[in-house]
Amino acid sequence: MEQPSEVHAPPPVLSHYQVAPLLDARRAGQAQAVTSLDLGRSTLMVSLSEQGALFPDGTLLRWQDAATIAATPNACFALRNGAWEPIRVFSETTGWVRSLYPTPGAPTTLVAGFTMHRIKGIDPWEDTRRKIRALGSVTGRVLDTATGLGYTAILAARSAQEVVTVELDPAAIELARLNPWSRELFSDPRIRLIVGDVGEVIRSFADASFSRVIHDPPAFALAGELYSGAFYRQLYRVLKTGGRLFHYLGDLESAATRTLLPGVQRRLREAGFTRIVRRPEAFGLLCFK
Repeated sequence: MEQPSEVHAPPPVLSHYQVAPLLDARRAGQAQAVTSLDLGRSTLMVSLSEQGALFPDGTLLRWQDAATIAATPNACFALRNGAWEPIRVFSETTGWVRSLYPTPGAPTTLVAGFTMHRIKGIDPWEDTRRKIRALGSVTGRVLDTATGLGYTAILAARSAQEVVTVELDPAAIELARLNPWSRELFSDPRIRLIVGDVGEVIRSFADASFSRVIHDPPAFALAGELYSGAFYRQLYRVLKTGGRLFHYLGDLESAATRTLLPGVQRRLREAGFTRIVRRPEAFGLLCFK
């Protein structure tokens, strides 16, 4: 099921990172402070009063709500129906709870206890940039096998002719619609978003129809079928001769990835990828056809 293109206008969103300067300014007796209503993508000046922080559009963040957000470091909050609510979605498709997890930069998704991006010593936006850079040039038609918050599709579309991105879980798309950092996923005409099982969707693509593939699946424990030989053969089939696949796996030096890596490399070779290069800075493998 393809999602229609539309202008993405998420509600105001805050996390403890945006609330902290407001509380600091209040304690210092200041009448104004600078913060953000879109998780740091832009900044604005707000007025402080006894009741709370007043934004230029008339939105009032009451101090009791600011205290709640400040005390919840693992959640982002959206203003919906006049109340600040944590951005959390239960998926009827997967049975997973998805939530928007704040960082000093772009947020990530927390799914069944797993963060979907690297957040230690790096933010999710830079994590995604490294995956894109690992491919070298990103041109032509690109397949992104797991949309998530859409960061991969957004950054790939800045140089690609078209990005086809596939997401299994409608709840992930619902979360992305509330995330200010995901706006271009819904507004960039070069991005084609498909909601469906990529293991099935990929069979509808013609042979050699993509010049680049970015395969950044959920953890093996959540989506083992996306690490299978059958799926790797499909990735090889849809990739053009001379094309490249980047396969994100996690820290190549971690115990979990070292256990997973030999089987992944063997199945990739059996699928046809004869040249496989480790890209430790991007936590994955670069494969050539």
